[in-house]
Amino acid sequence: MNSTLKIVRAKTAAVCAGLLVIPALLGGCFDSGSAKVDPRDAGDADMLVYVTTDKARYAPGEPVKFALTMNESAQRGELLVRYKHLDETIDEAKIEWDGSPTVHWEWQPSETDYQGYLTEIFVKQGKEMVDHANIAVDVSSDWGKFPRYGYLADFMAMEAAEQEAVIERLNRYRINGIQFYDWQWKHHKPLKLEGDAPAKQWPEIANRLVAYDTVKNYIDLAHGKSMKAMNYNLLFGAFDDSEQDGVKREWGMFKDPLLTNQDKHPLPESWASDILLLNPANEEWQSYLFEEEKKVFEHLPFDGWHVDQLGDRGVLYDANADKINLPDTYESFMNAAKKEIDVDYVMNAVGQFGQANIAKTPVEFLYTEVWDAHPGYRNLKEIADQNYKYSKGALNTVFAAYMNYDHADSAGEFNTPGVLLTDAVIFASGGSHLELGENMLAKEYFPNRNLKMTEELQDALVSYYDFLTAYQNLLRDGATDKELESASAEGAELSDQPERGKVWAFAKEAQGRTVLHLINFTDAATLEWQDNKADQTEPNEIADAKVTVKADGKVKKAWMASPDYYGGSAVPLDFKQKDGEVALTLPKLKYWNMIVLEY
Repeated sequence: MNSTLKIVRAKTAAVCAGLLVIPALLGGCFDSGSAKVDPRDAGDADMLVYVTTDKARYAPGEPVKFALTMNESAQRGELLVRYKHLDETIDEAKIEWDGSPTVHWEWQPSETDYQGYLTEIFVKQGKEMVDHANIAVDVSSDWGKFPRYGYLADFMAMEAAEQEAVIERLNRYRINGIQFYDWQWKHHKPLKLEGDAPAKQWPEIANRLVAYDTVKNYIDLAHGKSMKAMNYNLLFGAFDDSEQDGVKREWGMFKDPLLTNQDKHPLPESWASDILLLNPANEEWQSYLFEEEKKVFEHLPFDGWHVDQLGDRGVLYDANADKINLPDTYESFMNAAKKEIDVDYVMNAVGQFGQANIAKTPVEFLYTEVWDAHPGYRNLKEIADQNYKYSKGALNTVFAAYMNYDHADSAGEFNTPGVLLTDAVIFASGGSHLELGENMLAKEYFPNRNLKMTEELQDALVSYYDFLTAYQNLLRDGATDKELESASAEGAELSDQPERGKVWAFAKEAQGRTVLHLINFTDAATLEWQDNKADQTEPNEIADAKVTVKADGKVKKAWMASPDYYGGSAVPLDFKQKDGEVALTLPKLKYWNMIVLEY
């Protein structure tokens, strides 16, 4: 039985001695930093078991519905709920909790579009705050503004409850778009039809069975959480038997000017076919594939098309023996596709191949599958910066970056430090990471499940994705690189590049603030993000590092937030400013801290 709630809400509406008045919650006056409710002081009584919201993304004006599961042994008390944008409290509520195991309530955010919020929940018993949990909220009319992309790769017949659990898990990670990987029958005929209706099931390219009902139910479940469902397919793929289905050989791309060797992507003998490659700029091929994709969207309510490629194919020729400029064909194909099928588009740039061209097409964001040419942590930031320039600041970046790659050749576990350091770099650089689905990605073949996520990693990533969502306006909303001058620290050595034994420090300008990112490589075993052998080491916590950084003007406020502490809650920092420099003490640093200076 759900708790019967009495919720007292308080908007910041009055001023008392220069402080905000929220009398319904705490009585009297307290400052906008809500110092009386500090996440650093909250206990860890394990009373708050699980908190979620009904959706991963909300339209402006849409209410947010929360569900909080309490520990069975928890006693009644008060729940204090604080809604924050960045470090500012914008709304608060008190919930009289009667001890029931599940608590539900709603919150009405501002109608301002493209905002990230952090909801802080405290349990109060007597005068003590005995427990604390957080969850982020994204209010955005378009998922492509702040993409948090996940995947699905298993579509066999399954129970509805199993599917619901998968989508609920992705919802808690705040995933707002899902790539449906290898759901299709044949690349040139993605949906198998029997007459005018979809077949009940079909084999995909690896000969695993796909059930129509599973695909359709997953799409419906995703929509129920305000997630977009993206139909995966190559832009130039066909099976060996495609000529029987009307595909013409002269539409192909060839390795020689005599047209004797059509380019293809070889696959294991046990699979249904190799993949023959067609010329994306060939208008007859475009018309053929677009008609097949229209059948997909007619029978399955996908929101868009995740368009894949295979990277640099070397010198290629068309049917006239003319050389093909492959990246140019991407523009032709994508612009024609959007005109013919008006849905959302995402296109993979394998190793950044063709990304400058893709950025000119109608894609929701830029998607980079990272390979050996970009092995270092610094390369991840370079890609994000490059994509920002390609799109003139209009598009954010999603990385398909496969963790513990070699380690995944056999059964084992993902290495938590490797994953968290890579996510820290990607998120701080303004990107997000395609990694979460039914499992977690270790290979470009998404169904590979050799590695499992530990409970420690699962819990940590909840905090990391809450952090990415709550602070999206500082991380991904037009943040630009800022030269970091005179940055130094006592208790840690700073570097403007990732270096073993040092803390990587770089700055961004965002929303009129200086945002300093500190990523801890002091104990790193490697500076390669993939952590191939799963031997990246956990960093030792750095405590009370005294950081000095040059400021642009008079600093009015300094604060920090980290996904590694307090569920990502912002905490104020004492500071001193002299001769254009700000000195402050960082309480602790594990993997990644974000320091914000406000003027």
